Amino acid sequence: MIGKSRIGNLFLTLLTWFVIILFSFPFVWMVLASFKNQAQIMSTHNIFWFKPTGDNYVQVFGQYAFLKFIWNSLVVAVGSTIGALILGLPAAYAIARYQLHRLGSIVLIARIIPGITFLIPWFILFSNLRLVDTYTALILSHMLVGLPFVIWIMISYFESLPQEIEESGLIDGSSKLGVFLRIVLPISGAGIVSSSLLSLIFSWNNFMFSLILAGDKTKTLPLAVFNFLSYAEVNWGGLMAASCIITLPVLLIALIAQRYITGGLAAGAVKG
Repeated sequence: MIGKSRIGNLFLTLLTWFVIILFSFPFVWMVLASFKNQAQIMSTHNIFWFKPTGDNYVQVFGQYAFLKFIWNSLVVAVGSTIGALILGLPAAYAIARYQLHRLGSIVLIARIIPGITFLIPWFILFSNLRLVDTYTALILSHMLVGLPFVIWIMISYFESLPQEIEESGLIDGSSKLGVFLRIVLPISGAGIVSSSLLSLIFSWNNFMFSLILAGDKTKTLPLAVFNFLSYAEVNWGGLMAASCIITLPVLLIALIAQRYITGGLAAGAVKG
């Protein structure tokens, strides 16, 4: 039995490492390629051993002015996430506490419908309002997907909270709004961070809405990647460097949020 247990553990360990290597290799190759020149990238020799160069990053920030695109993506992602939280948290709490199942179904339908369905109506609406190529148009369109994320994650989270905590706040003389703001939200940090992370990542990586509603003033990072593609060739070095720039903030946010979520869940368990 002990031998079989060790063999099973060894098999799971090898399988885990295989999966990690399989899924991390494209990212590792992207990072390595961002420090290669075009000839080194196209060569199948010395994939891991080469003389690195920072010219690709110099080109990205110098010739293509990526700082402007980073700022645009940051404004849109943060703005749409904040807007989704402002509208989604009260909506999720109301659905969870007052059993508004029909409203929850409508939110689910809005989430299931492909985002491309809304492109033409959005474009016509924002064109008539002269909001194309503005942060307002991009933030509102990104909220279309971010808001259902927030609502559906927080519905289950609010339902898991004991109602006795809220009832004690009402007995102490607090209003329902006060209970929501002072009691429910502070102990729901883990759920809020999780939903915010999903909304932020979607907005940061979104290409479809930005392709139609953005312009020269509000072009975001996914659109800026097109600068490295041309009819004659693909600037692989610049493309890989730009991809690393797009990916790095998401990885950092995910790592920070993961620690915060774990701490929030542990704190909630102690309080319970």
